[in-house]
Amino acid sequence: MNKAERLKRSKDPQVTERFGGRLPPGQVLTEKFPILTVGEVPSYDLEEWDFQIAGAGDETLRFSYQDLMELPQSKVVCDIHCVTRWSKFDSEFEGVLLKDLLDGLEIPKDNQYVMVSGDYDYTANIDLQDLLADDVILAHSYNGKPLTEKHGYPFRLVIPHLYFWKSVKWIRGFEFKGSDTPGFWEQNGFHNEGDPFKEQRFTDESEVMEKGKWKEKDFDY
Repeated sequence: MNKAERLKRSKDPQVTERFGGRLPPGQVLTEKFPILTVGEVPSYDLEEWDFQIAGAGDETLRFSYQDLMELPQSKVVCDIHCVTRWSKFDSEFEGVLLKDLLDGLEIPKDNQYVMVSGDYDYTANIDLQDLLADDVILAHSYNGKPLTEKHGYPFRLVIPHLYFWKSVKWIRGFEFKGSDTPGFWEQNGFHNEGDPFKEQRFTDESEVMEKGKWKEKDFDY
C-alpha cells in the first residue's frame, strides 16, 4: 500500500470557523513543525551547490548559493498546510521571493507549467501562476534561524496556498514547460493541484485519511 493509500484511511475533522476561515477543512492546528521526509537527508558543499532554471530562454541559468544570497532578501509570514492533516499558523520564512528571482526572465508564453526539482530525484509539478503568487519564496531561514537539514537546508520552496508537498525541500531547480507532467507524489496518488481549502489531497477523493499519523513524526522546531 503506497503513502497515498495509507493516508486516505484516516479521518481527523476540524471546525474551521473557529480560526476565522484560516484552517482548511480536515486540518488540525499544531505549534510544531513536523518532519516528513522520504529517503536520505542530503548534505552539501555550498561551494559546489547550485540552483538551475531551464525553459526561460535559450540557455539554462545557474545560481550559486552566494548568488541567491546576494539577491534581495524578504520575509514572509504565512500559514502552512500539510496533506497529512496538520497546519501551522504564522510561520516566518526568509529568502528570495520568486517574483524577485524571476524578474526580468523572458518565460515563453507557452511555458505555463513548472517542474520543480529537489534532491534526491524529487519533483513536483506546479502551474506558473501558483509560483508567481506574492508570498511564494525560496527560503533559507525559518523563524529567524537557518533551515535545518531535515527541513530543506540550504533552500526550500514555500508555496503557502498549496499543500506542503508542493513546497519542495532541498530544491535544485525549475524547468518551465509547455505541458503539465506529474511530479513524484502526483504519480503516486496525490492530487495534481493540491489546494488545501478544496481538500485536493488525492486523485481519488472517495476515501479519508488515517487519523493523527503526523503526530508520530519528529520535530526540530
